[in-house]
Amino acid sequence: MFEVMQVADDAVRAALTDLSDDEGMFQESVRRFAAERIAPLVRVMDEAQQMDVELVREMFALGLMGIGVPEEYGGAGGSFFDAVLAVEAISAVDPAVGVLVDVQNTLCVNAIVRWATSEQKRRHLPRLAADTVGAYALSEAASGSDAFALETRAVRRGGDYVLNGQKLWITNAKEAGLFLVFATIDPAAGYKGVTAFLVEKGTAGFEVGRKEDKLGIRASSTCELIFRDCVLPGDAMLGEPGKGYRIAIETLNEGRIGIGAQMVGLANGAWEHSARWAKQRKQFGKPLAEFQAMRFQLAEMATEIEAARLMVYNAARLRDRGAEFVKEAAMAKYFASQVAERVASLAVEVFGGAGFVKDYPVEKLYRDAKIGKIYEGTSFMQLATIAKLTLGKV
Repeated sequence: MFEVMQVADDAVRAALTDLSDDEGMFQESVRRFAAERIAPLVRVMDEAQQMDVELVREMFALGLMGIGVPEEYGGAGGSFFDAVLAVEAISAVDPAVGVLVDVQNTLCVNAIVRWATSEQKRRHLPRLAADTVGAYALSEAASGSDAFALETRAVRRGGDYVLNGQKLWITNAKEAGLFLVFATIDPAAGYKGVTAFLVEKGTAGFEVGRKEDKLGIRASSTCELIFRDCVLPGDAMLGEPGKGYRIAIETLNEGRIGIGAQMVGLANGAWEHSARWAKQRKQFGKPLAEFQAMRFQLAEMATEIEAARLMVYNAARLRDRGAEFVKEAAMAKYFASQVAERVASLAVEVFGGAGFVKDYPVEKLYRDAKIGKIYEGTSFMQLATIAKLTLGKV
């Protein structure tokens, strides 16, 4: 038993160490950008339910939208872990902006880097690094957690494919110029009929529909997509026919780490607001932070955040070194979303009545936190994955 306890995987040890100098500098630069440029826009974007266009342009100019795009295609050539650091830092200020960067890097860019042909990479990656937002279109009315119960059809016609159907709850849809769309070429084949396509904005027969009026992350667009006899050339297919399920599974497993990072950032932002408030807000003649009950509550919040952060970092490092990470990704996403909701709720309580009004930032973070347990795999789906990958080894 003692020998077993001493065994530690290199990736786990790496996740528990400090960031490298380059990683630390990168994270700090993103934090500074978020504080200086995103923070002043948070409330106005939330109320308008719209992402600031100039802000998106600035994020492209800084390389935040093409972190994982190889340098040969005009990107930053960064690691998956770099993307996680960026999402965390941005989400501490505004999780709505954080998810824009997350979907771009952990879902869209990753899928194209791994699965696209050389020609598709030359066509799309430079744009994703320079000025084009990507969106990931899997969900439908009848396929939420049952992700592959797709009704959107792709029918072969000569060398083309004709898409018909509707997608729902698609993040980044309003801003996106490129959509990774999953459809079935053979409904009878179940998940083996699922196929991925790259659809550009403006394609005939394709339109972005109604934008959802959401509880939280309101600046992040979430829209329906409508396909009516949308004709795509054969070279718009990403990967092979019937292999879309593999693309979806692999990218979503990675995307869950990104959502974990978003939730860690959100929780950390809520904690920082709470700590500052507790130091300045006085009751009974002294700051709240001098009361033991408040100090212990803030200490518990900080401990949970640190635990969630280490889980997210560990999963990201495992992914970067090519090790198995599916269980760790599910655990990180599940736990980080639990922590974010709890910490954001406690932050409102720390602020008291002030926390319940929109004049203070924790009200928004509380609303933003709820989605963490739902998108890119609900908490129940994460628990199912964790149970499968742990109980099977007993």
